[in-house]
Amino acid sequence: MCAFALFPILFVVSAAINPMGTLASTDLLPSGASAGNLVNLLTSDTYPFGRWFFNSVFIALAASFASLLLSMFAAYAFSRMRFAGRRVGLLALLLIQMFPQFLAIVTIFMIFTEVTELYPAFGFNTVWGLLLLYLGGALGVNTWLMKGFLDTVPKELDEAATMDGATHAQIFWRVIMPLVTPILAVTALLAFIGTMSEFLMANVFLRDPESKTLAVGMYGMIAGDNRNTNFGMFAAATLLTAIPTVGVFLWLQKYIVSGLTAGAVKG
Repeated sequence: MCAFALFPILFVVSAAINPMGTLASTDLLPSGASAGNLVNLLTSDTYPFGRWFFNSVFIALAASFASLLLSMFAAYAFSRMRFAGRRVGLLALLLIQMFPQFLAIVTIFMIFTEVTELYPAFGFNTVWGLLLLYLGGALGVNTWLMKGFLDTVPKELDEAATMDGATHAQIFWRVIMPLVTPILAVTALLAFIGTMSEFLMANVFLRDPESKTLAVGMYGMIAGDNRNTNFGMFAAATLLTAIPTVGVFLWLQKYIVSGLTAGAVKG
């Protein structure tokens, strides 16, 4: 299983350090080693990889944080409060998730056409516009995931805090949030990975080379006749693209483990 999992990684590393930098000359075991593909990638004027990298990381971090916050607010309300339309709202979130966001691409395209004319900073070919697009689908699965976790937290904790004079906001931030760290870490990780790898929506809304994300920009590197000549740079870009995801996973891993083991042993 390890060999099966490491096979594509070995091939990508071999292609990244291949001195020839082409798909036709790439083998599983490299015949030589060179940093030429990496240098060409970082110094290329045709493919602004540095800008793509910044756009993707910024959008992924901002969208993950915002979607996490919105989903947590909604999950807390659905889990702890009773109000008119609660059941209908939960079912609506569940039903909406049955249809992929790409089905509404025509409607979204028409909306952003008007937005681009009125507010160009939030329209096509902008990082803020794509961020707003991602936040439009922030609720849904994350809300249901967090609600299920919040339902396992004893309500007696809320009642005890209320008896001490705590408000809903104080209960949320000081009592609930420290207890749900594992689900926050998991949700943030899934949101970050999903945003970093999203391609369909970004490919429709981003056409300017400077505004592209890594998924869209790297696709252009191997599209058409460029597949063979740019494969070495593409492999090097793939390795660099994995750094943010691995870094976020390693950072959040300690919160997942510490949260799951908290209280398991007395003392």
